[in-house]
Amino acid sequence: MKTEPVVIVLAAGRGSRFRGAGHKLEQALGNQSVLGQTIAHAIESGLPVLVVTTEPLVGESARWVARRDVVVLPEVGRAGATALGMGYSIAAGVSARPDAPGWLVLPGDMPMVAPATLAAVGAALDQHPVVFAQYRGRRGHPVGFAAELFSDLVQLNGDEGARRIVARYPSIGLEVDDPGVLVDVDTQDDLSALRSGRTPSIETSRVR
Repeated sequence: MKTEPVVIVLAAGRGSRFRGAGHKLEQALGNQSVLGQTIAHAIESGLPVLVVTTEPLVGESARWVARRDVVVLPEVGRAGATALGMGYSIAAGVSARPDAPGWLVLPGDMPMVAPATLAAVGAALDQHPVVFAQYRGRRGHPVGFAAELFSDLVQLNGDEGARRIVARYPSIGLEVDDPGVLVDVDTQDDLSALRSGRTPSIETSRVR
């Protein structure tokens, strides 16, 4: 049986730009939370899903995936967490699934990415080492990495993410009819827009 690339949902950040009560990923969005909708879409893609998070969000994560599919990191600011950030989270997720044929990085604050988009990026990894979703020529998420990049990915740390890896290796932008690849929930205004059925203003997207 063919194995599929793993979607790594990143949910270990502080969400410091969000000024509402509680963590932004716990905020209600329809009948789910922001994180819940992101994970649900990842599951609907048919790909395996792994969530990288911190202790306060373990309960919410475990509502959607088995506890064995949740990697728990120390919270930023705690002892031993000085090197944490998006890069560290990616490395932790990849390290937890070292035998996967590839990995798709999906920030937990991107609940509008369609399941079909995730599946398409995963399929494209059969032919390319790095694949990112793009909408109307603008780079977004998820970003997929083939198994050959394992050694580079597990050495990531800090908050830079995978930008250097994307720049170092041949990568393609997979054009999708999905504006959700550019939409994240950074602020209370972003969340309010999604709740009212509007698309938040989309700034220039970047690989985080």
